[in-house]
Amino acid sequence: MNLIYAWDFSLTNYESVWRVLVVIGLLLIALFVGNVLRNSVPFFRKSLIPSALIGGLVLLIGMIVFKATGVIGEEVNERLQQSMQIITYHGLGIGFAAMTLKTMKTKNKTANSKVVENGALTGGTYMLQACVGLLVTVLAFLFTRNSDNPTYFTSGLLLPLGFGQGPGNALTWDVNFTNIRINDAQVFFGNGSVGLTIASIGFIVASLFGVLYINIMKRKGKIILQENTDAEAKEVTMFESPNEIPDNESVDKFSIQLSLVFIAYALAFGIMVIFSLISDFTGSIAWGFNFIWGVITANLIKLSLKGLKKAGVVKREYINNYQMDRISGFAFDIMIVAGVGAIEIKYVQMYLVPIIILSVLGTITTFVYIKLVCDHCFKGYEHEMFVTNFGALTGTASNGMILLKEIDPNFKTPASNLYVLSQLPAIIFVAPLLLLLGFASKSFTNTLIAFGIFFVLFAGYTIYLFRTVFFKKRYSSKEATNIESTTTSSNKA
Repeated sequence: MNLIYAWDFSLTNYESVWRVLVVIGLLLIALFVGNVLRNSVPFFRKSLIPSALIGGLVLLIGMIVFKATGVIGEEVNERLQQSMQIITYHGLGIGFAAMTLKTMKTKNKTANSKVVENGALTGGTYMLQACVGLLVTVLAFLFTRNSDNPTYFTSGLLLPLGFGQGPGNALTWDVNFTNIRINDAQVFFGNGSVGLTIASIGFIVASLFGVLYINIMKRKGKIILQENTDAEAKEVTMFESPNEIPDNESVDKFSIQLSLVFIAYALAFGIMVIFSLISDFTGSIAWGFNFIWGVITANLIKLSLKGLKKAGVVKREYINNYQMDRISGFAFDIMIVAGVGAIEIKYVQMYLVPIIILSVLGTITTFVYIKLVCDHCFKGYEHEMFVTNFGALTGTASNGMILLKEIDPNFKTPASNLYVLSQLPAIIFVAPLLLLLGFASKSFTNTLIAFGIFFVLFAGYTIYLFRTVFFKKRYSSKEATNIESTTTSSNKA
């Protein structure tokens, strides 16, 4: 092949040179417009809807209008959507890798029991969402199994993936479900759009219901908003830790941070390739969990750097938490804009009723469950824990942190600390759901088995969280002391 022709700067050949930058440019322009609208429109500002979601909606509406008016054709529209779906997929993995590379530093000691309880709350909410989702689609399948377009029984799992995981994983498994053939027939036609729609609804639910909850509790006098004393002054340690590599070296510090993130993601790609070489089955599962492999390889890099520093080979700190936050924030913002923009309305219309039912039931059950658990397990700072978990388990971690900052801007309660520390046990509690996705999708029988497992796990996690009620068992003196100390400190705050 003569590569000169690939770089022919003519209008007929522009795509080979400009396609990637055009898509990224569209996403960044939409993100900027979303931010302007959020800051200038009172409704958006008060609702705390993320700028990325607003930008994605602007991009989606623009693409619908351009397609309807003939400005862009069907082929161009499909290529743009495919590019945005790819960016959504990678945004999740890159964002998680950057988040994991951060060195965790906590200001206050937190009772281990509370850390595990918040992890169990996350796992219990996922299992509840999975049970609710499967209950809806399994019943719908039983009523429509003899029709021309029966409901795909496993598609209800897009509820925990969309609400709990966000657009990246919802897109991935929507596409996986679309590619499944049972008796040589396609059983689901979401093509990524159903999962992305549920995830987008989750962002709106997190923002609107979170703000509504804060306002209601504030009027009842149960939440007293704190003054943000750190809005102006920021310590140097927020941007740079002691003994870090300097900014004035031959390579920019930010370039080093990006290198570490993409090394982690490249290693994650290698893991997925290895699983694909083992078998098609393991490969199909592995590709759907790019973010988990990113978390694993990022942790390996952190351990390697720590070991090299201990051995005296590495003298400086290479990881900058502030810049890793910026990288993960950018990846998640782009993921959200691309995820919403990649929605294809015609597929959403096919599943409009199930989407509405899943979203409504998912919102109600998630709200009630998290509220009950937080009121029982986190007395003294239950409202802070509720908004953090509700925001994160219907939208993303960013939604949870945004809501928490509204009532605890200086992070004086244990809520932020607990949420960060509970992510490792949360992964363990949620792992069965993620591991059973491929199994459940293969047949109706497998789906029923998976439903039974999810229900048993939900019951088990819930019994653990309410163990003092079910077994009339009192906390140990040590645990009671931790609760009393935590409650006292949060009340003083």
